[in-house]
Amino acid sequence: MKIEINARKREAQGTGASRRLRRTGQVPGIVYGGSKDAVTIELNHKELYQHLTNEAFHASILTLKVDGEAQDVLLRAFNMHPYKGHVQHIDFQRVSKDKKIHMKVPLHFVNAEVSPGVKEQGGVANHVLNDLDVTCLPDDLPGFIEVDMGHLTIGHSIHVKELKLPKGVEAVLYRGENPVVATIIQPVLITEEEATAAEAVPAADVPTTEQAAPDKAAEAAAGGDKGAKPAEKAAEKKEKK
Repeated sequence: MKIEINARKREAQGTGASRRLRRTGQVPGIVYGGSKDAVTIELNHKELYQHLTNEAFHASILTLKVDGEAQDVLLRAFNMHPYKGHVQHIDFQRVSKDKKIHMKVPLHFVNAEVSPGVKEQGGVANHVLNDLDVTCLPDDLPGFIEVDMGHLTIGHSIHVKELKLPKGVEAVLYRGENPVVATIIQPVLITEEEATAAEAVPAADVPTTEQAAPDKAAEAAAGGDKGAKPAEKAAEKKEKK
């Protein structure tokens, strides 16, 4: 089932017009591509924001209805306010059923918890990629690609060329690359001996007050009367008398 979203043609242009539009709860946008001219549109922010929280909205053929006229599109870009979390602008691209598209499709990882590397060896699943660049016809675009980690042991990985892609879908690779998708790694463990050794190492080689005190006493003894206190000198004079 395709995701539908409603929009209206937008007549006013420019930064000021877009700012006023956002104040009314609308989002400025544009739809382009295909055999038609680009059209500026406006969409309801609340409806659009809910769609953006849906993973499928980012990697599916969408049905965009502009003033009731439906067309197949892809989400190509959107801008968010840096701290308010509001959608500032959104771009859609029209698609043709007979022309291949280039999309990022999310990866869904399964069976890591029952893999030998995790279940028997105590390893941890490490997801190197979270999505994959693919090319295909619009009708062949998958909502996600499954990555089965059930056979992995520690130190072993799954590469892009090992993935089972749906019919008609090809991974976009350059110069014969074959990047790692996921692997099982050995967790870093700190033993009790290592923790004790770390605590025993001094923070710095700066002497403390207690460490410096004997040195000062030695200097006073070597300096004779210069290091003696006035009360000590008075006691020595009294004994001589």
